[in-house]
Amino acid sequence: MSSGHALLAVGGAFLAAGVIARAGARIGLPTIPLFMLAGFVFGPNTPGLSLVDDPAELGVLAGLGLVFLLFYLGLEFSLDDLAKGGRKLVWSGLIYLILNIGGGLAFGFLLGWGTREALVIAGAIGISSSAIVTKLLLEARRMNNPESRLIMGIIVIEDLFLALYLALLQPVLSGAGSFGSALADFGKAFAFLIVMAALARWGGRVISKLFGSADDELLTVCFVGVAVMGAAVAEEVGVSDAIGAFMVGMMLGGSKVAPRIHKLVLPLRDAFGALFFFIFGLSIDPNAVGSVVVPVLIAVALTIVLNLGAGALAARVNGFDRQAGVNIGLTVLTRGEFSLVLAAMATAAGLDSRVAPFVAGYVLLLAVIGPVAVIRSEKLTWLLPAGIVRGSTRRDEPARAT
Repeated sequence: MSSGHALLAVGGAFLAAGVIARAGARIGLPTIPLFMLAGFVFGPNTPGLSLVDDPAELGVLAGLGLVFLLFYLGLEFSLDDLAKGGRKLVWSGLIYLILNIGGGLAFGFLLGWGTREALVIAGAIGISSSAIVTKLLLEARRMNNPESRLIMGIIVIEDLFLALYLALLQPVLSGAGSFGSALADFGKAFAFLIVMAALARWGGRVISKLFGSADDELLTVCFVGVAVMGAAVAEEVGVSDAIGAFMVGMMLGGSKVAPRIHKLVLPLRDAFGALFFFIFGLSIDPNAVGSVVVPVLIAVALTIVLNLGAGALAARVNGFDRQAGVNIGLTVLTRGEFSLVLAAMATAAGLDSRVAPFVAGYVLLLAVIGPVAVIRSEKLTWLLPAGIVRGSTRRDEPARAT
């Protein structure tokens, strides 16, 4: 690809993603599935204008998108917030993960596509989208509702599990030849997590000094370099680059410059994240999607049932009423960036070709159903049978914007 063609492809990707997402935002749809749709429309697998013949030609840009998405999630993660939540928060998060990861794993094995494929599908089904969940709470003006604090706590626990799951999955996807080599790969990944978590917990003062420039330009250059370098080092030692980016974000999130980095990284996350989803959309083959329609529909129905069950149990543990249980279950329903990261990892590892279109269709469908369900949640209380939640805490007070 010539430099002119490459620039045309990148510029067209930004423009197409922005225009289609803007049109969809007017009817309340989140941007992630719309970015994917833009890539699908202008990809090589659909008739009409194709920006690139081979999505792999934009692989570095997709990698940067993944780095900034996971770096931002790590920046948002707080070990202190997890500790302050107490036992009820931990139990609520564990209930959510056990139901959704367990259900996703069982469904993955039932599909019969393979063990590694089942592990990818379990993660794709089991982890909600932090970005979409946060955005929904803000747009629905529910950040002040008591159950919203619980929802954000569940998201924090999910982010912690995310790092551990990626560390476990990486040696499996890389095709470690024996149990011993797989265990060694996981040990290396786990050691990497421990070192980075220790830096995040106790290295805040040193990090603040290293990144203490008052100049936003220099701070941006430095944290971008560290994020990309951390992802690269993680990849080189046999750990996923996604883990590296997440852990670097968590490390910087514990420093005094974290609020400034949080503000400065948002445009980078949004721009390169849009490219990541767009480039993922480029690789979607409509013929392949057609072969997984039935599994996608079953997975969506299963996810709705599992999330409502988790919401009901979390509400019961925390003394919330039935409406709060519905709100919890529906708000954490959407899937997004992590599911697509897993699909991209599955494609790179040469897994069953049906995994990527399955995840794409699953994410797209839930990204449409989720926001609509959250907006109408007060009319969907009937989804939980009366008596399943016995709490009496009221949360249907007039919500205030934050």
